Amino acid sequence: MPTNTPRQIDAVRKTSHIITSLQEHGSAGVTEIATDVGYSKSTVHGHLATLHDEGLIVKDDHTYRLSLSFLDIAESVKRTVAEHDVVREQIRALADETGEVVHFGAQERGRVVYLEKAKGNSAVQTKSTIGGRMPMHSTGLGKAILSTLPPETVDRIVEEHGLEQRTEHTITSADELTDELEATAARGYSIDDEENIPGVRCIGMVVSVPETEVIGAVSISGPSQRMTDERLETELQPTIAQAANVIEVNSLYS
Repeated sequence: MPTNTPRQIDAVRKTSHIITSLQEHGSAGVTEIATDVGYSKSTVHGHLATLHDEGLIVKDDHTYRLSLSFLDIAESVKRTVAEHDVVREQIRALADETGEVVHFGAQERGRVVYLEKAKGNSAVQTKSTIGGRMPMHSTGLGKAILSTLPPETVDRIVEEHGLEQRTEHTITSADELTDELEATAARGYSIDDEENIPGVRCIGMVVSVPETEVIGAVSISGPSQRMTDERLETELQPTIAQAANVIEVNSLYS
């Protein structure tokens, strides 16, 4: 666990670890949580009692789980990124039109966070979940966003998170990543060429508003035999560009 600094409060860190433990387990008792986070049962019980009083967790007999209050918190966070009703509509429409898996995500602390997901009638199964975090260098969403960032910011992200090899096709060299991001910026969209999931290709495009940072990105993923270069360029690129533009315009005037 991270060490304390004068500006950090240990009790808040402990609460955060307990919430994360409950998120991972779904529901758990005091002993299970204490074992997971490495704190005494009395410490865990005190934090749980406070969280319960604040309405952030629910007690069912002898187990605890996160309350539905986190749904309201999550929706509020989504609205700070973009006009989320429009995002949801556009992602759903893209999935219906293409038949594939469509995501909207944003960058936070050097990772891509999935904020919306929809599946078309021909979509492949993926493990992505709303709120889930993925590497930037191996995903269509991440590479689209990285291509807009200053080189020093990209270097900082790579230094902090590394270039994990997700598949045999993943870019694991900083120089290769630089070349890939330059190519992405030049053509206007990113390609995940089976770099995150074997057999799955993806096209991604940034969503941005003038005079602000990039809001996030949209991606369409499908099996490599359907996601040919020709389909990416002639069919999916115009489609995803239109959806990105609708989100941009509505976010600008929301």
